[in-house]
Amino acid sequence: MIYQRPRLEIPECTWKRPIGLGWDKPYTVRYASNLDDGPWHGMPLGGFGAGCIGRSPRGDFNLWHLNGGEHVFRSLPACQFSVFEQPEDSPAQAYALCTEPPEDGSLSRWQWYPKEGTGDKGLGTGTYHALYPRSWFVYENVFQAELTCEQFSPIWAGNYQETSYPTAVFRWTAYNPTDKPITISIMLTWQNVVGWFTNAIKSPEVRVRDDGSPVYEYQPRWGDSTGNLNQWISDFHRVGCLLDRVRLHDEIGEGEGQLAIATVTNPSLEVFHHSRWDPASDGGDIWDIFACNGTLSDRQDETPAAPGEQIASAIAVRFTLKPGRTRYVPFILCWDFPVMEFGTGDSITKYYRRYTDFFGRNGTNAWSIIRTALKQDDTWRDSIREWQQPILEQQDLPSWFKMALFNELYLLCDGGTLWTAASELDPIGQFGVLECLDYRWYESLDVRLYGSFALAMLWPKLDKAVLEAFARAIPTGDDTPRIIGYNQAQAIRKAANATPHDLGAPNEHPWEKTNYTSYQDCNLWKDLPCDFVLQVYRDFVMTGSTDIQFLGECWDSIVKTLAYVKEFDLDGDGIPENSGAPDQTFDDWRLQGLSAYCGGLWLAALESAIAIGQILAENYPDGEYNTTNYQIWLDQSQSLYQQKLWNGKYYRLDSESGSDIVMADQLCGQFYARWLGLPDIVPVECIQSTLKTVYESCFLKFNNGLLGAANGVKPDGTPFNPNATHPLEVWTGINFGLAAFMVQMGMKDEAFQMTEAVVRQVYDNGLQFRTPEAITAAGTFRASHYLRAMAIWAIYGVLTKF
Repeated sequence: MIYQRPRLEIPECTWKRPIGLGWDKPYTVRYASNLDDGPWHGMPLGGFGAGCIGRSPRGDFNLWHLNGGEHVFRSLPACQFSVFEQPEDSPAQAYALCTEPPEDGSLSRWQWYPKEGTGDKGLGTGTYHALYPRSWFVYENVFQAELTCEQFSPIWAGNYQETSYPTAVFRWTAYNPTDKPITISIMLTWQNVVGWFTNAIKSPEVRVRDDGSPVYEYQPRWGDSTGNLNQWISDFHRVGCLLDRVRLHDEIGEGEGQLAIATVTNPSLEVFHHSRWDPASDGGDIWDIFACNGTLSDRQDETPAAPGEQIASAIAVRFTLKPGRTRYVPFILCWDFPVMEFGTGDSITKYYRRYTDFFGRNGTNAWSIIRTALKQDDTWRDSIREWQQPILEQQDLPSWFKMALFNELYLLCDGGTLWTAASELDPIGQFGVLECLDYRWYESLDVRLYGSFALAMLWPKLDKAVLEAFARAIPTGDDTPRIIGYNQAQAIRKAANATPHDLGAPNEHPWEKTNYTSYQDCNLWKDLPCDFVLQVYRDFVMTGSTDIQFLGECWDSIVKTLAYVKEFDLDGDGIPENSGAPDQTFDDWRLQGLSAYCGGLWLAALESAIAIGQILAENYPDGEYNTTNYQIWLDQSQSLYQQKLWNGKYYRLDSESGSDIVMADQLCGQFYARWLGLPDIVPVECIQSTLKTVYESCFLKFNNGLLGAANGVKPDGTPFNPNATHPLEVWTGINFGLAAFMVQMGMKDEAFQMTEAVVRQVYDNGLQFRTPEAITAAGTFRASHYLRAMAIWAIYGVLTKF
């Protein structure tokens, strides 16, 4: 008899990998000081700013971003799914669904899932798929039943509520393709980690790393489970374990709260539990009974953990599948750690997370989140599909592009993300994503010039919240002296009216204490003020050109910061000069005099400021929105830019170095001008010639077009200086931004050829879900989990005329 299989709704364009299959030569870090956790990264689970947990393609939960801005990468074996199966008249089998047993010898009684190539008849044992915010484990050639686990969190474009929720849904599908009944039991075990995710060092020392970046030590309270307790909950059809901790005070602090795991019960299901067991043991008290018949002992024990003791909980759902039948079983994981603390010692500041606007702030709402998830999980899943499906159905987009387009959004969850509760000043809350985990400060403005396209297109209210934070920061000053890592000079932290580089770091007070990085003196950067103006006008245009209030809130800061950067126009020719130091986003690359990169941004920013001023003047006739100076500067600058930098094929790097380097991103300002519907800053024929030269020199002639476009090489593709850093790196986000520019100018085929090369570098070499800033021809990378790579959404924006 032939039975109809359930239709697995896994899109064709997922990133996929055989379960447990390692990498022969994954890319490694360029500098030993950079973070390199290895390639076992999977899609993160959890809402924006709620903290997240990652599960790898081998099945273990190993990434723990439950403390805002802090990173822990460590497998916790007791946090695991396991499956028992017994076909009628056949022996039973049971596996914990990770292909690697614990390295410390714990849980030695457990049977671990076989790796790729060890399944029935030597076939693969399944496939991991990811298309953020959904991922799937498809188990094959081990069990007789066909099993799939779909994972997701309630994240979709334009949603500002559920997208913040600290929860993950695991939707299990079991199908019986045989002619005999099969009994199946699915078990979820979870270790009580309440209290672990806060810095045990309350006043960590800040030091300067060997690359000049400030860093501080983060030491989580890993394993500190004293006072933790587990409670079995039976709530109508909802059942599960609540993981809590004895509280010694009323006020909740960072890392305090609850977790919960849960499922549903009905007359056709049997649910078993074991609320307290020792995950540091051999695991026999759980495994022996589960592997025997798929049950648990139904033990309830709420005894708090003693010093040095670890505790975990378990729930199992058992059912029998008749031939040809399918069953769906949901499991929910959630956590409620409502407080984020910033600063050190006596100057600690607390914020509540965004999801507390909907579930309360006392850290006792994990079960309320469970109830919501079990009620809404199907609706959430449908909402995600409705958002993704129109893009997935576009036949003119290659599968690899659609895969990367969605998967690069992982950073909005994984990037040390902050999202605070709403306030009168910030009605959507304050938001922030780290530049990366190596450069641990929020919303670097030069980087988000590219990387924020995703946020601006999909969650524009959050992007505006970030820019409003920059607008508030621009007038402020901080005269605290510090040493600049690049050259050991002394400089103040933040000059009044200078646009800050970033919105601060987790060990201080984000949004209030800005310019955390001290590698360069960012008060001297020529691109940051322009970046701010361009992003403000971009968000206005992209949200229908109706949010006049947003422009008004930013106008005073636009005026102040453009006046500030104009002071660097020492010869009065209308364009601020670069100083010969790395005073822009390529902060190891010296530019001298008028530069193509900063000069182009300046021209586009002036056009934007003129447009903004005119809009405000039309809507607020009594206000002061004089743009006369901006028009004068633009008229001066535009002809000078062309005269001094155009060499007949492309724009020179700068006006004074004499370099013939072809800079890949030389016309970023022009890309922005056309995106914003502003007049071109240079002639069209010069744009086309420049892009053709960049494509040939920086991409095709650099490593035969296999890596992507290098930041800057000679016209023949060779390096000006073989020992240079930034010029010879392939920056993922710059490539995506450049590709968007090429599509904008009718070079779609070339753009997609270059973009595919970069995407392959990331997703074929163990860099998935930790996309770096830079890749080299030597198979190394720098700065993983990087913000700029979300610029891939700019390509989609140009294609769809967003």
